Amino acid sequence: MRRLLILCILTVIQINGLIAQKKAIGTLYRWKQVDFAYPTPEERDDAINNQEFIQANVIPLGVERWKDRVFVSTPRWKKGVPATLSWLPIHAESESPPLEPYPDWDWHNGENCTGFTSVFRMAVDHCGVMWVLDSGQVEAFETPRQLCPPTLFAIDLETDTVISRYQIPNEFVLQNSLITNLIVDSRDARCRDLHVYIADAWRFGLIVFREEDTAFWRFTHYSFYPEPLLSNYTLHGLNFQWSDGLFGMALGKFQSGDRPLYYHSMSGSYEFMVSTAILRDPSRLSDAVGEFKLIGESRGPDGQVSAAAVDRNGVMFFNLVSRDSIGCWDTRKAYKNENLGIVARNNKTLIFPNDLRIDHEIPQKIWIVTNRLPFYQFNLINPNEFNYRIMYLDPIQAIENNICQSSIPD
Repeated sequence: MRRLLILCILTVIQINGLIAQKKAIGTLYRWKQVDFAYPTPEERDDAINNQEFIQANVIPLGVERWKDRVFVSTPRWKKGVPATLSWLPIHAESESPPLEPYPDWDWHNGENCTGFTSVFRMAVDHCGVMWVLDSGQVEAFETPRQLCPPTLFAIDLETDTVISRYQIPNEFVLQNSLITNLIVDSRDARCRDLHVYIADAWRFGLIVFREEDTAFWRFTHYSFYPEPLLSNYTLHGLNFQWSDGLFGMALGKFQSGDRPLYYHSMSGSYEFMVSTAILRDPSRLSDAVGEFKLIGESRGPDGQVSAAAVDRNGVMFFNLVSRDSIGCWDTRKAYKNENLGIVARNNKTLIFPNDLRIDHEIPQKIWIVTNRLPFYQFNLINPNEFNYRIMYLDPIQAIENNICQSSIPD
């Protein structure tokens, strides 16, 4: 009997050890409030005294990773945000490090339209160029001002050099447009055949950029609109209304020389799909209505999703912002609730997972920003709590014993 008891205890220890070793999600950094690495303490003090740096007004929004660095955007949604794009080392040395403005401080004069004004999100292509989406708008949560046109920047991450900037033409930016997200589609080993897809969440459009000749065009479709009932959110006792349309986008795997773009509205519960061959062809602007297709069931009344991405195995990961969760879907299966899994859930660390990106490393990692955005918007952030996190997820470990695992090859 004693031997049996000891054996049972050892088995439990072994099982718990396996669980601990195979923990799929972790936190790289976390902050109560975000700080910046000023050249000197005196410059930081001057910025605070001049209200150029108001720590409570800084929020991390976008995340990307390239090699040994992770990049973070901090949009100028309120006054006092001194830099809007920064980097940190991939190997954490402290829990809450100050952000290092990228490429350097000189790029963060928001008034002159030659540098960065207010960066929302970034996307890195497989050649090491980071595509940066700058909204050009400041103080969106106070008194909005469109200081500069929305602009797409290209940065060579090997040399830390801004190599190109492309202003989105006025004809494709409507009144009150919110140009908020982007994804890069390249089919050439040297990234010569490259398109960028850009979401307009408030005026419900998808802008396409072709690098070869720097051309832009814009698709509109009814599937880019929000769902009225999904525009009402309740999160940890806070009720608010957002009517955000097209937001999350994820590229599927290549099939017969083409690949799908999966997409959804932020304030919505349905997933849609369109062939990127359609998006890459501006001649289809007026006759592509039937090419944008609903792919399955509703995720339910709290099924709002922010960002999403598909890994090399064809599994989509997505942020369930109203459920403090990260979901998954094997894109080879029907889009039904019975095929949607949860890979992480936490009502403290995963409050409003906002951005999600999958890097180009081997093995891949998923990078997530959680930022309690609704509480920030309504000035309800508690500075004594950890509010902002950069988290990472192992996509293979995350789907073990999950509905998303079954058709993944060994």
